[in-house]
Amino acid sequence: MPIVKVIEVIASSEKGIEDAISNAVMEVSKTIHNIDSVFVKDIKVHVKDGKISTYGLICKVSFRLDDAARQQK
Repeated sequence: MPIVKVIEVIASSEKGIEDAISNAVMEVSKTIHNIDSVFVKDIKVHVKDGKISTYGLICKVSFRLDDAARQQK
C-alpha cells in the first residue's frame, strides 16, 4: 500500500496563477519525485501602482514515498 506525504510550499510568479503553480511543481520536483497532486490552499496578489505585480500561492504538494524510503524508517 503506497504511503502519500504532503508538504506545504509557497510559490510566486509575475505572470499569473498557472505560472506560480508550475513554478511550485518545478521547484519541488528538483528534490521530490512521485508527485501526485497540488492543492492550492490560498492565493494572494501583491499590488503596485494600482496593478497586480506578483501572484503568490500556498500549495499542498502530495507525493508517494518510495518503498525503499519507507523501509529505512
